[in-house]
Amino acid sequence: MPITQPAATDPMPCASAASAAQVQLDAELMQACQQRLADWMTRLLRDDQWPAGRPLPRLSFNQRGKAAGTARLSQWAIRLNPVLLSAHPQVFLDEVIPHELAHLLVFARHGRTRPHGVPWQRLMRETFGLVPRVTHNLDVSSLSGPRFAYRCACREHSLSLRRHNKVQRGQARYLCRECGHALFPDKRAPT
Repeated sequence: MPITQPAATDPMPCASAASAAQVQLDAELMQACQQRLADWMTRLLRDDQWPAGRPLPRLSFNQRGKAAGTARLSQWAIRLNPVLLSAHPQVFLDEVIPHELAHLLVFARHGRTRPHGVPWQRLMRETFGLVPRVTHNLDVSSLSGPRFAYRCACREHSLSLRRHNKVQRGQARYLCRECGHALFPDKRAPT
C-alpha cells in the first residue's frame, strides 16, 4: 500500500536560512513518523492482525495543548503535537505513535471501549511490547502560555490566559480553595 506523505508547509517568502533548515527538519520528522506508522501496518498485516479493509491511518501534526497525540477513531486518524514531536522525536517514534495506533486498532476490533481499558493495555503489551502508560512524562513547560497574577484574601494565585480572559469577559469567577474568597486581578503585579 503506498504511503501518502502530508503536504509540506511552504516556507514564508521572507524566511531566513535558519527557519528554512527548520522546515526541512520538520519534513524529515513528518516522514519518519509516516514511515514508522507504515512499518507497524506492514508488520501487523504480515501477522494477520491489521483490521480488514482499513487503510494506513491519516497522520496530522496539529495536536494542540499538552497532549502528545490523539487518536481520532471515527476519522481513522492520528494527530501529533508538533512542538513536543520536535523536542522528543524518538519518544514519538517509539511510544506515542504505537500508543495512538493501539487506540485505533482497539476501536476497529471492539468498537468504542474505555480508552485505556484492558483491550488497549493488552495490545500495548503483546503487540507493541510497551508498558501501557496512559500519559506521557514529557517536559511541557515550553507549551505553557502567559500567567496572570490574581489575589484573594489570603494569598496570590496564578491564572492561565484562558481563565484570565473568562474573568475579563465576566464569564467566570474563581474562588480560593483556602479562604473561599473570589480572586481578583493583582494590580501590583507586572502584566
